[in-house]
Amino acid sequence: MATAAADPVAERTLAVMRGLFGERFGRDVGVRLWDGTAVVSPSATVTLNLNTPYALRAALTPPLDLNPGRAFVEGWFDVEGRLEDAIEALEGVVDTLPRLALARLVPLLARLPSPPRADRYGGAQLAGPRHSKARDAAAIGFHYDQPVEFYRAFLGDDLVYSCAYWDDGVATLDGAQRAKLDYVLDKLRLKPGQSFLDIGCGWGSLVIRAAERGAIAFGITLSRRQHEEAQRRIGERGLRERARVELCDYRDLGERRFDAIASVGMVEHVGQNQLAEYFTGAYRALRDGGLFLNHGITKQGRDGKAWRAGGDFIGRYVFPDGELLPLDFTTRAAERAGFEVRDVENLREHYARTLRAWVENLAANYVAAVDATDWRTERIWRIYMAGSARNFALGRMGLMQTLLAKPRPDGTSEIPPTRRDLYAAR
Repeated sequence: MATAAADPVAERTLAVMRGLFGERFGRDVGVRLWDGTAVVSPSATVTLNLNTPYALRAALTPPLDLNPGRAFVEGWFDVEGRLEDAIEALEGVVDTLPRLALARLVPLLARLPSPPRADRYGGAQLAGPRHSKARDAAAIGFHYDQPVEFYRAFLGDDLVYSCAYWDDGVATLDGAQRAKLDYVLDKLRLKPGQSFLDIGCGWGSLVIRAAERGAIAFGITLSRRQHEEAQRRIGERGLRERARVELCDYRDLGERRFDAIASVGMVEHVGQNQLAEYFTGAYRALRDGGLFLNHGITKQGRDGKAWRAGGDFIGRYVFPDGELLPLDFTTRAAERAGFEVRDVENLREHYARTLRAWVENLAANYVAAVDATDWRTERIWRIYMAGSARNFALGRMGLMQTLLAKPRPDGTSEIPPTRRDLYAAR
């Protein structure tokens, strides 16, 4: 269906859309404008609802690693259809449109009204040296100290905020997250009565599961709200004698020792320059012969370079000071600390599926999410998770579970010669 535009600004906006999408405009990618103008067919998979005359200029003006997300968060445009498909469509035209065609669109964009200069929602405001203890605590608090009811709206009651494991026969997110918890503990060969440390324990799900399996479990986090909720959940399950969570930086573990250690979704907050301290601390905290499972997102690609959040959308709105490193950065740092790399598994497809399930849950529980926070926060999480799902699906990011051993002086460690034990009970 097409409705003609009478407003000159609307006409210019349609001209930009035609220049961007060519023959796909209206057929595959539709548009609805603020004045009721619409160019969309029943076959369109994505329709952009431009809610203000400056929406397109706001979204497509550099820097493009910030402004499209900012425009969405501010509600200047909405999407009918899957948000992930809209991101794909916009990325596709930017990547494939000839430079000359892009250059011709610049004057058209410049003739659209200017968006507001200042953010209504300013994002993270951190101070002090990057990855100092105080700044890390502020960065963690910025992301994780949302009300627990907000996270529950898309994570579910188990509150597991990391890549699920979609084992054979697992069809639900809750089932896949329970499978992941057991998969981590199985890889560590954790036995009843052994001591276990979870570095960056979130709301305590892995600590709780380890205690349920008979271990003496200890978790650390820098998020006050995570600490409070984890302690509440431990008490609710009657596990206080076997499980405990503390507000603690990984650099402040002191002389405590453990039979097994896991770090799930935390290494992304450490930073390249702190990897040596991170792995040295884990090595010191692990007894001889023990195993450490480091589960984290990696940057993938031929350039072999790290990615660091800064003034881009992720750095300002989602994970300030976050860093994604190529796999070899972390394995080399682990080996320098004394660890032996025993197993590496990339679960990136599992994370794409997990993120898509979170986006679906967020849509299904929209009212609860907004009631717990506000509508901008919901939009931040929605677009960041949709974009992340696409990056995992395309292989731009990996999710690596790296099993590290601390060999005894004679070279032995508590790992079987094959993986057969991991699958024996499945």
